[in-house]
Formats: sequence, structure tokens, C-alpha cells
Amino acid sequence: MGLFSADRSPSAKLGLAILIGLLLAIPLFSVWMLVYDRQMQSETARASIAEGWGGPQHVAGPLLVIPYRQTVTETVTEGGRPVVRSRQVWQELTLSPEIADIETVIRPERRQRSIYEAVVYEATMSGKARFAMPEDLSRFGVAVPDMALDRAELRFGISDPRGLFGQPPRVSVAGRPLRLQPGGGTAATSGSGFFAWLDAGSLAVAAVTVDFAYDFRGNGWLSLAPQAGDTRWRVTSPWPHPSFQGGFLPVERSVSEQGFTATYRVGNLALGQSLVSTGAPEGNARAPQRVMDPSVVASPAGGYEARIDLVQPVDLYSRVNRATKYGFLFIGFTFLAFLLFDVIGGVHVSAVEYLLVGAGLVLFFVLLLAFAEVIGFTPAYVVASTAIIGLNTAYSAAVLKSWRRALFIGALLIALYVVLYILLSLEAFSLLIGSLLLFAALAVVMYLTRNLNWGGREAAEA
Repeated sequence: MGLFSADRSPSAKLGLAILIGLLLAIPLFSVWMLVYDRQMQSETARASIAEGWGGPQHVAGPLLVIPYRQTVTETVTEGGRPVVRSRQVWQELTLSPEIADIETVIRPERRQRSIYEAVVYEATMSGKARFAMPEDLSRFGVAVPDMALDRAELRFGISDPRGLFGQPPRVSVAGRPLRLQPGGGTAATSGSGFFAWLDAGSLAVAAVTVDFAYDFRGNGWLSLAPQAGDTRWRVTSPWPHPSFQGGFLPVERSVSEQGFTATYRVGNLALGQSLVSTGAPEGNARAPQRVMDPSVVASPAGGYEARIDLVQPVDLYSRVNRATKYGFLFIGFTFLAFLLFDVIGGVHVSAVEYLLVGAGLVLFFVLLLAFAEVIGFTPAYVVASTAIIGLNTAYSAAVLKSWRRALFIGALLIALYVVLYILLSLEAFSLLIGSLLLFAALAVVMYLTRNLNWGGREAAEA
């Protein structure tokens, strides 16, 4: 008796259903790869939409950098004898502000091209920073007379300076505006940003307060690298779907349909760094810097930054991807129903009929992806599931020789699609619900086949 004969045993019929189910893993995997490919195309399209607008922005500063002279000694060999020589070199003293009070207003905007959409934003960063000469400066081997206070620099970091727009950044000290120069950003932004020359002679006797404000554009997310002794950052935006990430979370936040507000408070003890650092000058600090690629929207947040993502509420590709992973559940339950009609109800189901029904189940995920890109996930789910339920129910009526049996298949598919939608909505309980569903299915099968002779005619003849 062959595997494809009409009078094969129940065990052979079960083996046939399993074999066809495994073969359907090939097109199911192809659908999964299609979802991944469309997701990559979507991210490329979003980066293209945001091109020229400004990439995801990472801002830092201000920092006060002061050159100072330092005497170093070195041992050289002259005439075969070691000789100690002294010379003076220029080093840089970097001061973080004692207090940085920063306020940011983010104005998001949706931009669309064809079926793809990207979230871009304009932001205004403003605030005050107070610098003071540390009382324990001598511990760093630096003396005030050795400093070139008239050659100090105020450095501001922004990861993608292409996003600076509108009126130029405004930086002032004691009401006196400073002239800004490109480059010379902070290490947190790989040197990208802008700086201003500053005569910081008064810093030797009193604190210096810096006022600053600048407008910039970006997309995806905005992060701040806190560097002050006490950083206070307040962010407001009408975007209703923020995601707070990074190593520092807001101490206060409010999210509603009208937008969000968030307040951060970070001290340098939490940063694990001193307000003073010394080192050799960065010779290429004002050289042109490579800006961030806009395609890094999905890059993870760092441990020493406060980051706000302007997420889109529905990521249809991740939901379709998750739905595809449940493809075997659909195929298994549907084939199980056909197998029970075959071995218990006496209705012969051929291999081709199994294959066609399985192909329809796989096609659901292709339809879901195609429609979701155009009309959204939930409407696409309704359209695709309705089409496949109607197709397989009508075909089952011919295969099972009964509309009553076909309606059972239709009811089973409706229940499966409803359960799948619940699983996609309740991600935290998806494993629990799925395992309970499988347990219930196994119990039903064991009950219905408890008296079945799986060996069929061969076992009876034995």
C-alpha cells in the first residue's frame, strides 16, 4: 500500500500530513524573508525621506577648554650618557559646568513618500551653564598663572551639524554675544559641533555664566550627554508616543494624547567623572568631522546618555513578522481537523488537497504584509483573514463533501485568527495562551482518537 493510496492506514495519513506541513516550511520561511526585505526597504526609504534634514541627534556641552603651560622632563642620551632635559608643552584643561539648566522643545512632523513614512523634528535647545574655577585645581597640577585664559574655548557638541537651521546658534557671556566657529565639538559627539573663543580672565576671580540657544533638525531620536555637576534637562513635545531610553531616565514625566513633558536630573557622581580633566590638545578638534548616517535610527542608546525616541505607535513589520512565526500553528490545527475527518469521518483527503489548503494559509501572511503597508495592520488583518477563511471554507466543502464539515473548518480558522490577533496584542501573555491552546488541542485529539486503530487494516489482519 503506497503513501498516496486511498486506503492507507491512519498512521500513514498522519505521516503524510506531517510531511506536507514540513514542506510548507519552505514557502513560510520565504514569507518571513519577504517581511525582512520589506522592512529593510522601509528603513532605507525612511532614511531617504530624512536625508538632508538631519540624522538622529546627540547633543552635549557646553564645555570650557583652557590651554595651559606645563613643564615636562625627559631623559635623552648624549655622548653615551643620560641627560635630563626640561621643556614646556601646551596642555588643555577641560572644565564641565557646575550647573547646566537646559530646556528643549521638540516639534515633530510626519513625512511620507509613497507608502513609507518617517518622523522628523525641529528642536530648540536653550539654557544656562555656570563655570567656576575649582578650589582643588592644584591637585591636577595646574596653576592659574600658567593658563592662557584669553584663549579659552566654549565647545558645544551636536552629532549631525547639518541639522542646524534658521538663525545661527546664540551664545553669550554676561550679555555679550560670542562669535561661533564650526567644529571643535565634544568627545561625546566625536568632535562634531561648534565652538566660540572666550576671554575667560574673570574666571580666576568669579564664576562665569553662559547663555545659549540654537535650533536644529533631526529624525528618529534625540539624546543628551549630561556632563555638568548638576544637569537639569526639561523636554516638551506634542508627540504622544515617546520612548525613554539610555542610562538615565526622567525623574518626572507626563505622557498624554496631547504630548509629553519629561524632566531629567543627573549629577556628575552618577556619571562617575570629575568636573575637571587634563590632557594633550586635540590637534584635529576643528577639522571637518564625519556626521552621523541617518540610517542609524535603530541604534541602541548608550549607558551615559538620556535619550528620547519619537516612536511610531504601530510597527507593522514587527507585527507581521511575529504573526508569521505562528504559521505552523495555523497549518497544524487545520491539517489536524482534515486528518480527523479523514481517519474518523471516512472522508478521503489527498496530498494535493492538503497542499492547496496549506498554500492558502501561507498566502494569508503575504496578503497581510501587502495590505498592511497600504491600509494599516488591523484593517489588513481583517481583509486577509476574511479572504483566506472564505477561500479555504469553500474549498473544504468540495474536499469534505459537506458544507456542514466545511463550516467547521471555517469556524476553526475564525477562532485561530482571533486567537492570533489576541496573541499579537498581548505580547506578555502570548506564550501562556499559545501553550494552553496546544494543550487543549492535544487533549481533544487524544480523546477523539482514543479508540482508533492507528495500524489500520494491516494491524487487523495481523
